[in-house]
Order: sequence, then C-alpha cells, then structure tokens
Amino acid sequence: MASIIARIAGKLAMSRSRAATVSAEAKSIQLQIDADARLAAAVGGAARYFAESAGLASEEVKELEKSVVAACQQAFAHLAGEHPHLTVTLTRYPDRIEVAMAHEGGGAPAVGLDHVAGFANQLGGSGGLGGVDRVQYEAHEGLAVTRLTKYLGQAPHVA
Repeated sequence: MASIIARIAGKLAMSRSRAATVSAEAKSIQLQIDADARLAAAVGGAARYFAESAGLASEEVKELEKSVVAACQQAFAHLAGEHPHLTVTLTRYPDRIEVAMAHEGGGAPAVGLDHVAGFANQLGGSGGLGGVDRVQYEAHEGLAVTRLTKYLGQAPHVA
C-alpha cells in the first residue's frame, strides 16, 4: 500500500513540475516605426511569428499578417510632422493575439473608421481586416489606439 501511495505522490509531483513550466504570462514586442511600407511589413512579420508560434493554420497566419500590414499602412496617414511615429505593441496571450497601434495627435483611429464600420457590419469582409476577429478603438489624452485581436480558438460572443 505504501508503494502505491509513493507512486501516486511521484506522479503528482511530476505533473505539478510540468504544469509549472507552462507560462501563462503574455509575451510582447513593442516597435516604434516611421511611415515606411518596409516597416509595416516588418510588423506583419512579427504578427506572423506570433500566429505561427500559436499554432494557427497557414491561411489564418497569412490573413493576420496581411491585416496587420494593411492597418499599419492606413495608420501612416494619421502621422503628423510633430508626431511622426507609430507605436505598435504585439502581445500573445494564452487565448489571443493582440496588435495595438498607437499614435499621438489628432485623435483619429489608426485604422480608418470606414474600415472599422465595414468590419463591424461584415466580419472578415473586404475591408482588408479579414484576418482579425475584433477591432477596437480608443482615444485618451491625445493618444489614439486601435487594437486588432485574433482569437486562438472560438472568439467569445460580444454583446
């Protein structure tokens, strides 16, 4: 009986140590870029890396990359002389990938409102953002932030 308990205790200890090695912490990359199509492509490549490492299907990876590049290129139109940089933060959570694009001044979203509205009306439509599941926009204290979210499974129902 003691040997059975010892084996069970050993298996529990092994399963705990394996669980402890899995990180639930978010992984982030932050880039500050100028209005250059090559830099938008670099951000798309970073999104591709996150998507591939999350195990998304090849087509989903391509669509996410394409959407991120398109959103960066749209954001370049909002960069002004005194605020010429776009700050892009890519974060991989256990259940999603988020790409937040922030720029100072103007208060306009990084992605045009026509694309956001088109996306809301037709998820995955022709607005160039078919690779993401959710688009959010916020502005505060002179900073405009557009957040693209790709869920790594079923997207939650948003009321």
